Amino acid sequence: MEKLKLFCGNSNIALSEKICDYLKIPLGKATVRTFSDGEIFIEIEENTRGMDTFVLQSICTPCNDNLMELLIMIDALKRASADRVTAVIPYYGYARQDRKVAPRTPITAKLVADLLTAAGTNRILTMDLHAGQIQGFFNIPVDHLYAAPVMLKYIKENYQDDLVVVSPDPGGVERARAFAKRLESSLAIIDKRRDAPNVAQVMNIIGDVKGKQVVIVDDMVDTAGTLSESVKALQEKGAKQIYTCCTHAVLSGQAIKLIKDSALKQLVVSDTIPLREEAISCDKVKVLSVADLLGEAIKRIYQESSVSSLFV
Repeated sequence: MEKLKLFCGNSNIALSEKICDYLKIPLGKATVRTFSDGEIFIEIEENTRGMDTFVLQSICTPCNDNLMELLIMIDALKRASADRVTAVIPYYGYARQDRKVAPRTPITAKLVADLLTAAGTNRILTMDLHAGQIQGFFNIPVDHLYAAPVMLKYIKENYQDDLVVVSPDPGGVERARAFAKRLESSLAIIDKRRDAPNVAQVMNIIGDVKGKQVVIVDDMVDTAGTLSESVKALQEKGAKQIYTCCTHAVLSGQAIKLIKDSALKQLVVSDTIPLREEAISCDKVKVLSVADLLGEAIKRIYQESSVSSLFV
């Protein structure tokens, strides 16, 4: 591992340190600071010439600052003669803007892909993209991991009896079906109508949830508006206990309040995004680490061995 170096910006230092512990390497030294006018300055403080470098940064709040930190660090490493730069993006921000949903709107997920490539990125390692087709926005290799192995292990150990896996919308059926298959459980789907961004109205439950333990499976929870409405609808249909597993805990706005006020028993999330203090102190929120999964992927990329077995 002598030519492997992992650097990080300010978005998720804790996850970076856990990955370094798994890889048994020190975290790369870099200065990341902001000038008084808001400009970001980065200086790599160790030799990276000929090294296989990885930069970990989640594009989460403040997403624009974190995106710029990532781009500038990639540029700094390229100019420092790093042999290869892999952007490790546990949470790919702007992924929900993956297509034109109205006239004269951008496809910002593609713009971010272009920016990362233009900055000099050689490879992307990311997790649970909101839309799988985002991989096609890049003309460089993309390794797309899933948090499913971590989530499935927790589900099997904690709530397996009379289990129904629920997709919160028709678009998430493939993900929920994969969970249901591995858990040997039944599947239900919530049919919803979204009247405006971050606003959802639940219309119908497809499938039997009466008297069952229900696990809602999704890639992210943002404002928790959809989640709280889904919990209400499932409760009305007779669900006994309701849990949620999602990879990315965006939890913006009044999300924690809605979760606390709902009948949701537990929200299981990963550490792709660092949680606010309000979320950490919420007894309904359980955080699972994906550090070992990302660390193993980084190790295999460095060793030029297969990563496909990690794509569950």
